[in-house]
Amino acid sequence: MSTTTPRTDAPPHHRVLRVEDVRKHFKVRRTSLRGPRPHVHAVDDVSLTLHAGQTLGVVGESGCGKSTLGRVIVGLEQPGTGSVHVGADAARAGTPQARGTVQAVFQDPASALDPRMTVRQSITEALPELDRAARDERAAEALEEVGLPRETGERYPHELSGGQQQRVCIARAVVARPELILLDEAVTSLDASLQAQVLDLLKRLQERTGVAYVFISHDLRAVRNFSDRVAVMYLGQIVEIAPAAAFDTGLLHPYSVALRSTEARLPNDTGERTRRIVLEGEPPSAIDPPSGCRFVTRCPVAEARCHEALPELAAHGEGGEDAEDHLVRCVKPGALAAAATPGADTVSEAVR
Repeated sequence: MSTTTPRTDAPPHHRVLRVEDVRKHFKVRRTSLRGPRPHVHAVDDVSLTLHAGQTLGVVGESGCGKSTLGRVIVGLEQPGTGSVHVGADAARAGTPQARGTVQAVFQDPASALDPRMTVRQSITEALPELDRAARDERAAEALEEVGLPRETGERYPHELSGGQQQRVCIARAVVARPELILLDEAVTSLDASLQAQVLDLLKRLQERTGVAYVFISHDLRAVRNFSDRVAVMYLGQIVEIAPAAAFDTGLLHPYSVALRSTEARLPNDTGERTRRIVLEGEPPSAIDPPSGCRFVTRCPVAEARCHEALPELAAHGEGGEDAEDHLVRCVKPGALAAAATPGADTVSEAVR
């Protein structure tokens, strides 16, 4: 089996993604002739970095902005303000906005593949700079890399299973040897066994090539097991970025703690089951987000000051600017964490 050639033009841990103060708002239809036209605050003031060979998981409720952020990162949407740097420019501050080698794998592989094109033709589209013989050879190597025989290149998408189609999409993403791949719900449509196979495949590809992943998913367990760091989004903003190792017991933002508690409540190290935190009310409108903290209308530990000013995304760990710091957007980090443990019967008892 062939293996994708590792990149040799940069150090193994160089920064491949830098997102700086990105906003993306969408105009919506007016409900009144008076006043300014309303906007959906899909992404608001998001900043993050990612290094080669690392995976950043992104989680949050539907509508939190995680997929819009992903589309901005790969260039399918342009940021309203802020900048995205991918590749060599991500390692240098003060450079113009630029995009290096970045690819994407989305949820539905059937819709991502042109039914009129063979698998080989779909893959070689990513290699316009090579001659035909070189393109075909690279496509065959990419298919072998994802566990498919070379002969698959002459088949059409409808002749393949869902798992095979997703492997083809991954082959198409890696064939150009990108530095960054967006995985937006890339394993959601697969059954549990195929999910495990595809995630294992992606991890092995990462170890061989040093590619970085942005892994967007609603599957908290997959994100925790596959990622190096996890970013939690709520109403267009990142409220916490933490090492994946902290996902079980070390999360600090009240929303992160509540989100984590919705996962299947398996016994912890002491044999007791963790407690689920049920948040009251519905998420506020992204057209008219609340003042102050975005989570203030649902937060069980909110105070008056939480309504007044938006907290900064501040460090709660050790390390330099680009280290795996624990960042939290909250004035009372950790106040709700006790409610997810077996020691308290209710949220109010835990936070008294």
